[in-house]
Amino acid sequence: MQKQVSHKEKIKVRSVWISDIHLGFRGCSADFLLDFLHRVECDYLYLVGDIIDVWEMKKKMFWPQAHNNVIRTLLGKAKHNTKVVYVPGNHDEVLRDFDGAVFGNVEIQNEIIHTTADNKKLLILHGDQFDSVVKISPLLAKVGSRLYEYLLRANRWVNFVRRKLGFSYWSLAAFLKHRVKNAVQYISNFEEAVAHEAARQGVDGVVCGHIHRAEIARHHDIDYFNCGDWVESCTALVEHPDGTMEILNWTEFTEQTHAVVQAA
Repeated sequence: MQKQVSHKEKIKVRSVWISDIHLGFRGCSADFLLDFLHRVECDYLYLVGDIIDVWEMKKKMFWPQAHNNVIRTLLGKAKHNTKVVYVPGNHDEVLRDFDGAVFGNVEIQNEIIHTTADNKKLLILHGDQFDSVVKISPLLAKVGSRLYEYLLRANRWVNFVRRKLGFSYWSLAAFLKHRVKNAVQYISNFEEAVAHEAARQGVDGVVCGHIHRAEIARHHDIDYFNCGDWVESCTALVEHPDGTMEILNWTEFTEQTHAVVQAA
């Protein structure tokens, strides 16, 4: 028998990490993110890069009310008992020039160490520093970003049809990325490189984003956490009061919650 829950019930955790929101990009799932932000209460909220898609906004301005609402909600949390830290990524790298500054109670830190409730040290960074494509050829990275945008547009049509047929949300981009051999190898290499940096800095683990793939893994005695994205998968990494770490897939979470409410 499942526990009856309300779709408005608050989720209380110690820490939250979200990355790759890409505000200013048409593929951003701002409505899902707003639902998550309204439901969750936390002491620490880390924005792990690519929160605002400056690359995309330079090409074409797109900023609907939902994107504005996300910013207002984040600032509201920073004002009311939540420590909010913004760790810039490559799409919002202009903010890296403000390392150490504070705007509207939001700290800008290019990287930072978080101490969990069970006293583990976690290095937090976006991760693009370890992406060989971005590091070697920024132009090639931007071409890849354009191809990714086309894929996400196709994904919106796929899910429009799925909704009409009564099916749940599904990510075409994630499906393809996780089944292409080169992509799988790239993800593995990326995880190894990030974990190596954490080991070099003498911490217990690392939290990053960038590759749009939520993951909890272990590499050579280093805990690796990737909080995913709010374009394809709508995921967040959370730390519970006892230090336990978990990935929440918000599309799946809301569907399961609503199913329990309807069955009650």
